[in-house]
Amino acid sequence: WVSTQECADALGMHPQTLRKLRRRRIPLFKEGRDYRWVGRGPSSNAAITWNVPLIRDLLNKRASSFRKEATHA
Repeated sequence: WVSTQECADALGMHPQTLRKLRRRRIPLFKEGRDYRWVGRGPSSNAAITWNVPLIRDLLNKRASSFRKEATHA
């Protein structure tokens, strides 16, 4: 479990991208599995820690499914 900045660095993306993916109408990440709140829980300025290996796998699977769809389109 690492900070948002450390996770973004490990994945080669901007920290804001992680935040946007977490806040989507249909969230890409699941609380407790992919990220967790530090301290008292959800708030606009609460720190979040991230599970880099799980997020990397999730993003790779998602990219793979997009590539498959594109080749069959």
